[in-house]
Amino acid sequence: MDPEKCFGKPCVRGLRMPITSILAYLSSGMTIDDLVREWPELEREDIYQALAYAAWAMEERIIPAEEASVT
Repeated sequence: MDPEKCFGKPCVRGLRMPITSILAYLSSGMTIDDLVREWPELEREDIYQALAYAAWAMEERIIPAEEASVT
């Protein structure tokens, strides 16, 4: 994440391709092959890393109540 690129959103390898864009394209029905064909600067591994980041970001986290409360 770089505050100077894509408003600080997580991007692929410093490219101006936000992870959210890759996920949106995949959810619309594009395949990995479609993405790589459309954006030749992307590699298959970039797509897999975007999916891994999304999985990590969605993991359940338990926050103890004393840390979660606002003082």
